[in-house]
Amino acid sequence: MKWKVPSWGLLVILLAAGAVLQLAIHLEVINAYWALVVTYMCIAVISSLGLGIIYGFSGQFALGHAAFMGLGAYTAALITRYMGVAPWTFAIALVGGALLAGGVAWLVGLPILRLRSDYLGIATLGFGIIVRVLFENSDKVIPVTAGARGMTGIEQPDFVFLWAFLLLLGAIIVARNLRFSSPGRALLSIREDETAANLMGVDVVRYKTIAFVLGCSYAGLAGGLYAHTFLFLHPSNFDFIKSFDPLLIVVLGGLGSITGTVVAGTAWVAVLEGLRLVLPGEVLEWRYVIYPVLLIAMMLTRPQGLFGTSEAAILRPREAEAPAAPALATEVTADGTHP
Repeated sequence: MKWKVPSWGLLVILLAAGAVLQLAIHLEVINAYWALVVTYMCIAVISSLGLGIIYGFSGQFALGHAAFMGLGAYTAALITRYMGVAPWTFAIALVGGALLAGGVAWLVGLPILRLRSDYLGIATLGFGIIVRVLFENSDKVIPVTAGARGMTGIEQPDFVFLWAFLLLLGAIIVARNLRFSSPGRALLSIREDETAANLMGVDVVRYKTIAFVLGCSYAGLAGGLYAHTFLFLHPSNFDFIKSFDPLLIVVLGGLGSITGTVVAGTAWVAVLEGLRLVLPGEVLEWRYVIYPVLLIAMMLTRPQGLFGTSEAAILRPREAEAPAAPALATEVTADGTHP
C-alpha cells in the first residue's frame, strides 16, 4: 500500500486556505455563528468519511455510527476536563477518543460482523440504543458527565477550526490511499459480492473488521472535535436518529466516492443552516419533510448518488505510463528474405 499525498501543490493551497479562514475567524471577520458552521462542516465530513469506509467501501450497512461518535466525544471531553486544552493534551484527547471508539468497534465487531445486510444494520442499531442508555446513566459511575442532564464545562482549544480542517485533510488522504490500495480493492470486492470474494481467497471477516474499526475511529475523532466545538454533550446528540445524517450523506454523494462524501457533507450542513436562516420558525419544522422528499427524488432520478463511484481527478491515482515497445528493426535482402 503506497501512502502518498495525491498532489503537493493542491495540498499547499488547501493548507493556506485553512490558515486564512482560521485567521479570519480569529480576527472576527467571520462571526462566531459562521465559524461554528464551517467547523461543523469539517466534523460532519470526517464522520461521514468513516461511514463511507464501512458502508461505501465494504458494503456493511451500519446504523450505529452516532454511538461511536458519542464515545469519542465523551472520552475526549473527559481527558481535557482533567488535563486542560493545551495543544498536546487536546491532541491526546482526540487520539484517545478515536482509539476508544475503534477499540469498542473491534469488540462489537467480533460477534456481529459475520452478519449481513439488514441483520447487521439491526445489530448496530441496537448497539447505538445501548450506548445512549449508558450515556444517560453515566453519572452514576462518572458524576462529571451529568448523565441525562448533559455534560457542561468543556473548554474550547485555540484554533479549533484549524484542528478540524487539518484532520479533515488527513482523513481524506487516508481514505483515498485505502481506496486505491490492495486492501481497498479487497473491500470493494466484498461490497460487490461477498461470496465471490470469499471464494477468491479474500479474508472477508478480517477486511470487514479493518473497515469497521477504521470507520468507527473516524467517528470517534469527529466526536472529539464535536465536543470541543459545541462545548456541551447530551445523550440525545448521539441517538440512533443522528446516525441517519452520515448515512444520507454517503448515499447522496455516492457509495464509495470520497469526492461525493465531501461535497454532499458540505452541502448538507450548508442547506441545513441556510434553511434555518431563510425559513420562518413555523415553516422550519417542515424541513424534516422536505429532506425525505428530496432524497426520494434523488433515488428515483440518480440512484447511484451525485458522483456514483467516480472521484475528482486529484484523488485518482496517476496511471503508470507503460514504456513504449521497442521497434523491431528488420532488414530485407534483395531477394525478399531476412538476413
